[in-house]
Amino acid sequence: MKTIAILGSTGSIGQQTLDVIRQFPRNFKVLGLAAGNNTKLLESQIDEFKPKLVHSPHKLHRHFIKLTSMEEIASHPEIDLIVVATSGKIALMPTIAAIRAGKKIGLSNKEILVMAGHIITSEAKKYNAQILPIDSEHSAIWQCLRNERNSVSKIILTASGGPFYTLSAKALACVTPAQALKHPTWKMGQKVTIDSATLMNKGLEIIEAHWLFSMPFDRIDVIIHTKSIVHSLVEFADGSIKAQLSHPDMHLPIQYALSYPKRLSNTRYQRMDLTKVAQLRFEPAPFKKFPCLSLAIEAGKKGGTYPAVLCAADEVAVELFLTGRIRFTDIAPVIEKTLAAHTSTIDNPNLDEILASDSWARDITMNDHKIRK
Repeated sequence: MKTIAILGSTGSIGQQTLDVIRQFPRNFKVLGLAAGNNTKLLESQIDEFKPKLVHSPHKLHRHFIKLTSMEEIASHPEIDLIVVATSGKIALMPTIAAIRAGKKIGLSNKEILVMAGHIITSEAKKYNAQILPIDSEHSAIWQCLRNERNSVSKIILTASGGPFYTLSAKALACVTPAQALKHPTWKMGQKVTIDSATLMNKGLEIIEAHWLFSMPFDRIDVIIHTKSIVHSLVEFADGSIKAQLSHPDMHLPIQYALSYPKRLSNTRYQRMDLTKVAQLRFEPAPFKKFPCLSLAIEAGKKGGTYPAVLCAADEVAVELFLTGRIRFTDIAPVIEKTLAAHTSTIDNPNLDEILASDSWARDITMNDHKIRK
């Protein structure tokens, strides 16, 4: 039996991770839960799973439990696997703690690899920690690469295109937060859903893939696949291509990360009937229409503290949009202006320098919005 801790247990990925654990009570036991503001759901999860370790920034009303930090949970000696299901920089230090404790880490959080990929990958190698990708795209690549890492020609990430792929540029300016939060195929948290609508999510995934699979940026492609059935592909040196297919359901990549290197049989999730799929259509990525994708790739290639600035500016811009203070089409220009102002990049930043760049980017992005308003 594997002992599991979930950072971000009340979010979308966290709740789906607990769904998987419910199906396999003989395989997995929850030892730690960490959550943010949703204390009502956290207390319900505590009632059900009775974890030994709990983190919350708020006082729990129904449980007299000694709360602990996420770093302590992530490095606890009794825990086998940490699922990092939060979004944003909050997971950075707990993930570093888990790595330095030599843990297996089921990683869903994009931003920490984007911000500090060089640190996370080098520390994982140093401490023999294993990073198991939970993102459907990176899980697909990981599965395609098993035993074949030395003959890869390129990685091909698929993108659904989000809810606005077919909209005109003029129509995009009128998009509301409610519309942007209705993703056509995936159920995700608010931040990830908006990033999917702008294609920033796919740009962040390119940077993730660069670090997870040691792949140069010029050997990572993006194509649009609106049905979200082919989750990603790998082209090999001989020209053959492997793809991983399934219905768009995050339970499957989560289960694969939890059970790795085994595959557990399940009957709950819908099986793929290829005769009903009919067609698998792929199209070029619309870089001009969705400039966030190009901004992310450029920041990834520049490296240094640019990716940390990108993540911070994006978080602020998404929040400004969700609260009605900027338009959907303002998100990319807001991010671009902050990146352009970042002229003092550090080529090989340490954690303090990354966090300082993050704070700087948040301040300048928000202050610029206030000035323009």
